[in-house]
Amino acid sequence: MLQKSNKTVYFMAHSAMIAAIYVVITMSFSAISFGPVQFRISEALCILPYFTPAAIPGLFLGCFLSNFLYGAAVLDVVFGSAATLIGAAGSYALRRNKRLVCIPPILSNMIIVPWVLRYAYGSESMIVYLMVTVGIGEILAVGVLGNLLMVTLDKYKMIIFRKHFA
Repeated sequence: MLQKSNKTVYFMAHSAMIAAIYVVITMSFSAISFGPVQFRISEALCILPYFTPAAIPGLFLGCFLSNFLYGAAVLDVVFGSAATLIGAAGSYALRRNKRLVCIPPILSNMIIVPWVLRYAYGSESMIVYLMVTVGIGEILAVGVLGNLLMVTLDKYKMIIFRKHFA
């Protein structure tokens, strides 16, 4: 059993590592990570709150830094990151039902990001169209890639995540 200060250090380290991985993946695939039709592969990490609450601030910070470093509009940096935060918190809240963990990030991004695209970038596309395109990207990233990641990590969760928070 770890002392409280050690748990805090592990929590912060996990959050920082998740944020760093999110940024690296987003920037590595920046050509498809931004825009009205986007496929942000790093969103697959939104299933990580199933394993650790440290993923919630990590995903928020990773999205915030990715958007900021890419030079996104201020509304995108703020509200795009908020969409990821809401999705991550929702995933953590549904962690007892593994099959539902991917739904909150898909919905939060599908609802919030189209409005960001419309008002931050003046996208002429209809909100419903943007909801569909963002939703498809989220379903592929979180629903498909995220679930594959979850199945893989589930085999090693006692080694990777829970050991330090027990």
